Amino acid sequence: MQRLRETLSLQGLPSELQQLILTLADCGVEISQLVRGGALAGVLGVADSENVQGETQKKLDIIANDLIKDKLGANPLVKGIASEEETDVVAANADGQYLVCFDPLDGSSNIDINSLVGTIFSVLPAPQGEVNEAAFMQPGTNQPCACYILYGPATVMALTTGKGTQMYSLDPASNEFVLVDEQVTVPAQTGEFAINMSNQRFWQAPMQDYIADLISGKEGPRGRNFNMRWIAAMVGDVHRVLSRGGLFTYPQDTKNPDKPFKLRLMYEANPMSFLVEQAGGKASTGYERIMAIEPEQIHQRVAVILGSADEVDTCLGYHSKG
Repeated sequence: MQRLRETLSLQGLPSELQQLILTLADCGVEISQLVRGGALAGVLGVADSENVQGETQKKLDIIANDLIKDKLGANPLVKGIASEEETDVVAANADGQYLVCFDPLDGSSNIDINSLVGTIFSVLPAPQGEVNEAAFMQPGTNQPCACYILYGPATVMALTTGKGTQMYSLDPASNEFVLVDEQVTVPAQTGEFAINMSNQRFWQAPMQDYIADLISGKEGPRGRNFNMRWIAAMVGDVHRVLSRGGLFTYPQDTKNPDKPFKLRLMYEANPMSFLVEQAGGKASTGYERIMAIEPEQIHQRVAVILGSADEVDTCLGYHSKG
């Protein structure tokens, strides 16, 4: 069994990046223990606060965010951090080489029903100068590393450093991540899709048409049946895509005119796109490659269509027709 530390060394990564990834993994180990404790650990329920997005925070949202902030802040390699739960970017160590964006607990609405949640990390190179929002305004193509840690029946980590996507499982006896798949591959074709169907009436016409053709199945223009899955946590739905293929999308909608997009570019869409692309899949907004977007603000939201390459291309074909 090859441990995470050994795998990183064999990849020939810079020692600094290796050390940072091990810190990210340590964060996942500790959060996994808290999630596993559930009600016994006193981490369930709603906190009396909202995050910068105006969303009600869960207790574990705050606990996980503070835990990651402390661990990254204590790592001299980290110059600054940006979190879904923080209004502004947070300076860490002036001589650090990396910036880290993260969603401390993706899918937190699932916490109290004992369903899937996870942590997502995106690493960026730190530019010279002070740590401010402008320092983070880099496209996803600049990421030297991205990963997520999924807390489910087993705690697993999907990781990419631009050399394919690897999957690790947490060994509960040693609290170390062990390599279980050294080259994750997303099948190009699929018969599964994941979307929040309750928003159907608010989608743009191209997505309306695309999903309608999937649902019409064998009798429709696609000539075959599709299955729909929806976990209500991006980390869980993307993990299914990496595990067996599929298409995941949270498209633009008109449900709230002030928020036409749901997912955050910097700490959800970019890292997940990097992981999926490195596994042979594709990721787009419907009109452009997600990782090519030049961000304008740290909490920027975008539409997301990602997964099996052929199916993403098919979906994009509907968008190109207008």
